[in-house]
Amino acid sequence: MKRIGLILAAGLTSICVQSAGAANVKITPLGSHDGEFCARDRAMIFEDPDGTRILYDAGRTVAGPKDPRLGKIDALLVSHMHGDHLGNVHATELNAGTCEKPEFTVKAVPNSNTVNIAFAKGAKIVTGSEMPRFFATKLKALGGDPKASQLVRFGASRKVGGVAITTVPAVHSNGIAGGFIGGELGKLLGAAGLTAYAGPPTGYVLTFTNGLVVYLSGDTGITAEQDTVVRGHYHANLVVMNIGDVFTTGPREAAFVINELVKPSSVIPSHANELATKGGKVIDGTRTDIFSKAVKVPVHLPLSGRTMEFDGEGKCRSGC
Repeated sequence: MKRIGLILAAGLTSICVQSAGAANVKITPLGSHDGEFCARDRAMIFEDPDGTRILYDAGRTVAGPKDPRLGKIDALLVSHMHGDHLGNVHATELNAGTCEKPEFTVKAVPNSNTVNIAFAKGAKIVTGSEMPRFFATKLKALGGDPKASQLVRFGASRKVGGVAITTVPAVHSNGIAGGFIGGELGKLLGAAGLTAYAGPPTGYVLTFTNGLVVYLSGDTGITAEQDTVVRGHYHANLVVMNIGDVFTTGPREAAFVINELVKPSSVIPSHANELATKGGKVIDGTRTDIFSKAVKVPVHLPLSGRTMEFDGEGKCRSGC
């Protein structure tokens, strides 16, 4: 009887461990080079415990709709319309070029890498601002459903599967380059050095079924909403934070956002615009290194292809 009891106890422990793992949100960076954090890495897949899979800022490092890392995609998010986030070009395959200078040889204009993936996967594109009509037009032109492009504005939310999605303010630019527009209008805009209006850029807050709340900063500077909205209202406990400097928040400014404004349990750096790691380890003196040393919470590197798992409190439980 004692032996049976021990076996039952071991079985129950195993079930509990499996259940705990199943309740984690999986986050997989899709960068240009396996196991590294590289110069143009933006894209990440978020998988809810209910199986919902969301691709954030597909950009250039996802090798089009046939990239084997994608699998099922239910929705795509786009922080803003710049080519490195929307995807004006993309790689032919993983590990093309170097981590510092990845090769992106496939043109994705005028549709964009984002639209091509959404159409091929039958996925939604969820954006704020004035972006949804642009995506709806592109999907329709491909023979897709324009209603798959869905709006969610500041202060509102929309669900995909069990994941609640809202947009929050970001301070950046958000013009649509002529190449994405195509035709005579696109040529005229390009010749004039102008872009089309797409409304303000956005960040996102995602609330998962296990309670995890993730703030995706997009490309932004420091904003008051990171305190009042992201922390004060949504209580984000995990942040994906841009640290690239010049074009976005710098590493020290980004550390201020984490330490003084959002105050999450963990942070994942993004958009570093540098060769950040070698052999999966941070290179001394890089922006990623400066940021990692300045923040007061655990920093989890977005090494391409490595899946991390986070619990409902924003703590990494696996892969970090």
